[in-house]
Amino acid sequence: MSVYDIECPFCFEKGNFENVFHEEKKKPNSSKKLNFDVYKCVNCAGYVHVFWSASESSYGENGIHNYRVLPWPIGKVEAPEHWPDSVKRYWMQAHDTMKGENWDAAAAMAGSALQVALRDCGARGKNLKDEIENLAEQGILPSIMKEWSDELRFLRNNSAHPGKDQTQLNPQDVEDVIEFLDHLLRYLYDLPKQINEYRNRKK
Repeated sequence: MSVYDIECPFCFEKGNFENVFHEEKKKPNSSKKLNFDVYKCVNCAGYVHVFWSASESSYGENGIHNYRVLPWPIGKVEAPEHWPDSVKRYWMQAHDTMKGENWDAAAAMAGSALQVALRDCGARGKNLKDEIENLAEQGILPSIMKEWSDELRFLRNNSAHPGKDQTQLNPQDVEDVIEFLDHLLRYLYDLPKQINEYRNRKK
């Protein structure tokens, strides 16, 4: 369980929890299970209930999972200080509009956040498609992240350039690509920062 992703709904401290309860329910004839965890915030002593489960295909491999938290923070989302300002601006707008269930706007803002992040990392090209390809060719974007970046690009295009009979975007699709965006920004900005901090400690 990626506890570092959980934000305390009471003091807004992120990732600073200790587990005080765990129960699980296994799916019959499968390795999949639903986990019920209660975490105590080390900062304010508030409690959160986390429901989470890993996908069946990820057991023993990469640990991909999804979760829901009760209660959840209702304040404005905040981006890490070390992200570029332009990335923070579009990322926060993507999350804010998603919370308001403005799915088209959320997809458009998520696409803008993706594009400015890729350009900040040196992407070159005449459009977002080319910029994704460029970073993939440089080895900066792994294949799975290139694939998800393209999915976000497709969704952004549907909302930014609607056709005459354009239907509303699937809310789950929007939530999925914004979750990917979160992972991508952690990969591009948070992990290098953590690695540098680790290396500095080792020195």
